[in-house]
Amino acid sequence: MARTQSVDPPRDLLGPVQGEVSWFCCGSAWGPCGSTGRGACGTCNSGSMQHAWPNTSDACLSITRPDACGVSLSRRTCGFSHRTTALCTGTSVVTSIADCGPQTDLFCGERSCCGATCASNRLIDLTPAAFSKIASLSAGLRPCEISTP
Repeated sequence: MARTQSVDPPRDLLGPVQGEVSWFCCGSAWGPCGSTGRGACGTCNSGSMQHAWPNTSDACLSITRPDACGVSLSRRTCGFSHRTTALCTGTSVVTSIADCGPQTDLFCGERSCCGATCASNRLIDLTPAAFSKIASLSAGLRPCEISTP
């Protein structure tokens, strides 16, 4: 069965996108992370202001599949910057793409909330250093808004 292409522009070309933010480890040991791989871009480091994006390449998109959750995201490649704003606190962090992820299709419909403020679908993974700027690492997931700086 052939995959059909959407004729609608990806949501992040129209403005901010809301979803969930999580965190992941990469590169050198930092905080709760041991040493791991350097990510799809080869530059990822847990102590840097970086993130993983589900549409960095065709290969990445075929793994992460945000479209399976009804989310269309623009192709953004290594080094592209996004602003992630925690909907719970309004704090934000600007990070650059250093890896492919999260695997959005594994978490379709997943929802995180703080009070009455909620968002669904994991759309961005921040390094622990970046996530800790907007929320406690123990939170794990937070509703967020993703935009360009």
